[in-house]
Amino acid sequence: MIRRHALALGIAAALSPMLPALALDRALTPDEQQLIGEINAHNSAIRTMVGRFLQIDTQGGRTEGTFFLERPDKVAFRYAPPSREEIVSQGRGFYVLDRREETYYAYPQDSIPLRQFLGSQINLLNGNVLDVTTTDGYLTLTLIEETVAGTVQVSLIFDTETKDLAQWTLVEPSGAELTFSLYDVQKDVQIPPAFFSIPATFSARDPAR
Repeated sequence: MIRRHALALGIAAALSPMLPALALDRALTPDEQQLIGEINAHNSAIRTMVGRFLQIDTQGGRTEGTFFLERPDKVAFRYAPPSREEIVSQGRGFYVLDRREETYYAYPQDSIPLRQFLGSQINLLNGNVLDVTTTDGYLTLTLIEETVAGTVQVSLIFDTETKDLAQWTLVEPSGAELTFSLYDVQKDVQIPPAFFSIPATFSARDPAR
Protein backbone atom coordinates (compact mmCIF):
# COMPACT_ATOMS: atom_id res chain seq x y z
CA MET A 1 0.00 0.00 0.00
CA ILE A 2 2.79 2.45 0.85
CA ARG A 3 4.40 1.81 -2.51
CA ARG A 4 1.34 2.59 -4.56
CA HIS A 5 0.26 5.72 -2.72
CA ALA A 6 3.71 7.20 -2.20
CA LEU A 7 4.76 6.85 -5.81
CA ALA A 8 1.41 8.19 -6.89
CA LEU A 9 1.91 11.22 -4.64
CA GLY A 10 5.25 11.78 -6.28
CA ILE A 11 3.91 11.58 -9.81
CA ALA A 12 0.90 13.73 -9.13
CA ALA A 13 2.67 16.45 -7.29
CA ALA A 14 4.94 16.34 -10.27
CA LEU A 15 2.06 17.07 -12.59
CA SER A 16 -0.25 19.13 -10.39
CA PRO A 17 -0.92 22.86 -10.83
CA MET A 18 2.04 25.00 -9.93
CA LEU A 19 2.14 26.92 -6.64
CA PRO A 20 4.09 30.12 -6.01
CA ALA A 21 7.80 29.40 -5.50
CA LEU A 22 9.11 29.61 -1.96
CA ALA A 23 12.11 31.79 -1.31
CA LEU A 24 15.31 30.07 -0.21
CA ASP A 25 16.80 31.35 3.01
CA ARG A 26 19.95 32.26 1.07
CA ALA A 27 20.93 33.39 -2.39
CA LEU A 28 22.19 30.81 -4.85
CA THR A 29 25.87 31.12 -5.65
CA PRO A 30 26.90 31.86 -9.26
CA ASP A 31 28.25 28.30 -9.53
CA GLU A 32 24.91 26.86 -8.33
CA GLN A 33 22.96 29.02 -10.76
CA GLN A 34 25.18 27.91 -13.65
CA LEU A 35 24.98 24.23 -12.67
CA ILE A 36 21.18 24.30 -12.35
CA GLY A 37 20.94 26.04 -15.71
CA GLU A 38 23.09 23.32 -17.28
CA ILE A 39 20.96 20.60 -15.69
CA ASN A 40 17.79 22.31 -16.96
CA ALA A 41 19.13 22.52 -20.52
CA HIS A 42 20.57 18.98 -20.56
CA ASN A 43 17.39 17.32 -19.38
CA SER A 44 15.04 19.51 -21.44
CA ALA A 45 16.81 18.18 -24.53
CA ILE A 46 16.05 14.56 -23.59
CA ARG A 47 12.64 13.65 -24.97
CA THR A 48 12.44 10.02 -23.83
CA MET A 49 14.13 7.84 -21.22
CA VAL A 50 13.90 4.17 -20.30
CA GLY A 51 15.74 2.28 -17.60
CA ARG A 52 15.49 0.42 -14.34
CA PHE A 53 14.77 1.66 -10.84
CA LEU A 54 15.42 0.43 -7.31
CA GLN A 55 12.90 1.52 -4.68
CA ILE A 56 13.73 1.43 -0.96
CA ASP A 57 11.02 2.14 1.60
CA THR A 58 11.14 3.30 5.22
CA GLN A 59 11.44 -0.27 6.52
CA GLY A 60 14.33 -1.04 4.16
CA GLY A 61 12.19 -3.05 1.75
CA ARG A 62 13.63 -3.18 -1.77
CA THR A 63 11.63 -3.38 -4.98
CA GLU A 64 12.88 -3.17 -8.56
CA GLY A 65 11.25 -2.42 -11.86
CA THR A 66 11.42 -0.64 -15.19
CA PHE A 67 10.45 2.93 -16.01
CA PHE A 68 9.52 4.71 -19.24
CA LEU A 69 9.39 8.51 -19.61
CA GLU A 70 8.27 10.65 -22.52
CA ARG A 71 8.12 14.42 -22.26
CA PRO A 72 5.86 16.11 -21.66
CA ASP A 73 4.12 14.47 -18.70
CA LYS A 74 4.09 10.77 -19.63
CA VAL A 75 5.69 8.24 -17.31
CA ALA A 76 5.18 4.56 -16.48
CA PHE A 77 6.62 2.42 -13.67
CA ARG A 78 6.41 -1.36 -14.07
CA TYR A 79 7.25 -3.29 -10.91
CA ALA A 80 9.08 -6.58 -11.36
CA PRO A 81 7.41 -9.87 -10.31
CA PRO A 82 6.08 -10.97 -7.92
CA SER A 83 4.47 -7.51 -7.92
CA ARG A 84 1.59 -7.18 -10.33
CA GLU A 85 1.37 -3.39 -10.27
CA GLU A 86 2.10 -0.76 -12.88
CA ILE A 87 1.72 3.01 -12.49
CA VAL A 88 1.00 5.17 -15.53
CA SER A 89 0.59 8.91 -16.02
CA GLN A 90 -0.75 10.33 -19.27
CA GLY A 91 -0.54 14.00 -18.26
CA ARG A 92 -4.21 14.05 -17.21
CA GLY A 93 -3.86 12.20 -13.93
CA PHE A 94 -2.46 8.78 -13.13
CA TYR A 95 -3.52 5.18 -12.89
CA VAL A 96 -2.43 2.19 -10.81
CA LEU A 97 -2.87 -0.98 -12.87
CA ASP A 98 -3.18 -4.52 -11.56
CA ARG A 99 -1.88 -6.73 -14.37
CA ARG A 100 -3.18 -9.95 -12.84
CA GLU A 101 -6.74 -8.84 -12.18
CA GLU A 102 -6.87 -6.52 -15.21
CA THR A 103 -8.18 -3.62 -13.15
CA TYR A 104 -6.99 -0.11 -12.43
CA TYR A 105 -7.39 2.68 -9.88
CA ALA A 106 -7.80 6.17 -11.33
CA TYR A 107 -6.55 9.20 -9.39
CA PRO A 108 -7.25 12.84 -10.29
CA GLN A 109 -4.33 14.95 -11.43
CA ASP A 110 -4.41 17.21 -8.38
CA SER A 111 -4.55 14.41 -5.81
CA ILE A 112 -0.96 13.87 -5.78
CA PRO A 113 6.44 16.18 -7.24
CA LEU A 114 8.45 15.27 -10.26
CA ARG A 115 6.66 18.06 -12.13
CA GLN A 116 9.91 19.97 -12.39
CA PHE A 117 11.44 17.01 -14.25
CA LEU A 118 8.59 15.88 -16.50
CA GLY A 119 7.76 19.11 -18.29
CA SER A 120 8.60 19.87 -21.88
CA GLN A 121 11.02 22.57 -20.72
CA ILE A 122 12.63 21.98 -17.33
CA ASN A 123 13.12 24.74 -14.78
CA LEU A 124 14.04 23.17 -11.45
CA LEU A 125 13.58 26.44 -9.59
CA ASN A 126 10.02 26.95 -10.83
CA GLY A 127 8.43 25.37 -7.76
CA ASN A 128 8.34 25.40 -3.97
CA VAL A 129 12.09 25.10 -3.42
CA LEU A 130 13.26 24.63 0.17
CA ASP A 131 16.95 23.91 -0.30
CA VAL A 132 19.75 23.46 -2.83
CA THR A 133 22.96 21.67 -1.85
CA THR A 134 26.00 20.42 -3.76
CA THR A 135 28.22 17.72 -2.27
CA ASP A 136 30.26 14.69 -3.37
CA GLY A 137 29.55 15.21 -7.05
CA TYR A 138 25.77 15.57 -6.69
CA LEU A 139 23.32 18.47 -6.58
CA THR A 140 20.25 17.99 -4.39
CA LEU A 141 17.19 20.18 -4.89
CA THR A 142 14.46 19.82 -2.25
CA LEU A 143 10.88 20.95 -2.85
CA ILE A 144 7.52 20.65 -1.15
CA GLU A 145 4.06 20.31 -2.65
CA GLU A 146 0.66 20.72 -1.01
CA THR A 147 -1.58 17.85 -2.12
CA VAL A 148 -5.05 16.71 -1.08
CA ALA A 149 -3.30 14.14 1.14
CA GLY A 150 -1.09 16.75 2.84
CA THR A 151 2.42 18.12 2.38
CA VAL A 152 4.81 16.00 0.29
CA GLN A 153 8.57 16.66 0.23
CA VAL A 154 10.69 15.63 -2.74
CA SER A 155 14.47 15.72 -3.10
CA LEU A 156 15.79 15.43 -6.66
CA ILE A 157 19.46 14.37 -6.89
CA PHE A 158 21.50 15.06 -10.04
CA ASP A 159 25.00 13.94 -11.01
CA THR A 160 26.97 17.18 -11.40
CA GLU A 161 29.19 15.68 -14.12
CA THR A 162 26.61 14.04 -16.39
CA LYS A 163 23.73 16.36 -15.34
CA ASP A 164 21.46 13.28 -15.21
CA LEU A 165 18.82 12.57 -12.58
CA ALA A 166 20.30 9.82 -10.39
CA GLN A 167 17.84 9.51 -7.53
CA TRP A 168 14.89 11.07 -5.80
CA THR A 169 13.35 10.72 -2.35
CA LEU A 170 9.71 11.23 -1.41
CA VAL A 171 8.58 12.01 2.14
CA GLU A 172 4.85 11.45 2.57
CA PRO A 173 2.57 13.50 4.86
CA SER A 174 2.79 10.59 7.34
CA GLY A 175 6.60 10.88 7.43
CA ALA A 176 7.09 7.61 5.53
CA GLU A 177 9.94 7.81 3.01
CA LEU A 178 10.63 6.22 -0.38
CA THR A 179 13.92 6.48 -2.29
CA PHE A 180 14.20 5.70 -6.01
CA SER A 181 17.58 5.14 -7.70
CA LEU A 182 17.85 4.97 -11.50
CA TYR A 183 20.29 2.82 -13.50
CA ASP A 184 20.78 1.28 -16.96
CA VAL A 185 19.19 4.43 -18.40
CA GLN A 186 18.86 4.89 -22.17
CA LYS A 187 17.87 8.22 -23.69
CA ASP A 188 15.95 9.30 -26.76
CA VAL A 189 14.70 5.82 -27.63
CA GLN A 190 11.38 4.94 -29.23
CA ILE A 191 8.68 4.05 -26.69
CA PRO A 192 5.46 2.44 -27.96
CA PRO A 193 2.43 4.66 -27.19
CA ALA A 194 0.70 1.65 -25.63
CA PHE A 195 3.16 1.79 -22.71
CA PHE A 196 1.30 4.88 -21.46
CA SER A 197 -2.21 3.59 -22.08
CA ILE A 198 -4.69 1.42 -20.21
CA PRO A 199 -5.68 -1.82 -22.00
CA ALA A 200 -9.30 -1.83 -23.10
CA THR A 201 -9.84 -5.09 -21.20
CA PHE A 202 -9.04 -3.45 -17.84
CA SER A 203 -11.92 -2.23 -15.65
CA ALA A 204 -11.93 0.61 -13.14
CA ARG A 205 -11.92 0.05 -9.38
CA ASP A 206 -12.46 2.34 -6.40
CA PRO A 207 -8.99 3.54 -5.18
CA ALA A 208 -10.27 3.52 -1.59
CA ARG A 209 -10.68 -0.26 -1.65
